Amino acid sequence: MLAAVAGTTALVESTGRTAAGILALLSAGLGAVLTTVNASQRASQAVAAANVYLSIQTAARQHREIDLPDWTAAGAREALAALTARRDEQNAGTDPPSRRAYRKARANLDAGGQTYTVDGPAQH
Repeated sequence: MLAAVAGTTALVESTGRTAAGILALLSAGLGAVLTTVNASQRASQAVAAANVYLSIQTAARQHREIDLPDWTAAGAREALAALTARRDEQNAGTDPPSRRAYRKARANLDAGGQTYTVDGPAQH
């Protein structure tokens, strides 16, 4: 935004600064394009990350509801370690959510949008 203002000012105030103004306007335009293009890439990455987290959640729920009663303590610990490793690997490669996205998700959780009876009350 500032580059666009600077470019416009340079073009209006002095013809000797025309090249600087054109470059500033060009950089502002390219910045806007890159921001727009990157938004779709970030959205795709967020969807992919969410799908991985959902698969980890599903595996944990299946282990707890189906497998856990038949496992030994050692078997349960092994499965928990595997799920924890998957989660930690995903956390290491995922960008943190923006503040806006975090607040939106928090409001959804507080409204009961992501609860399952088997999970019990939502923890904050």
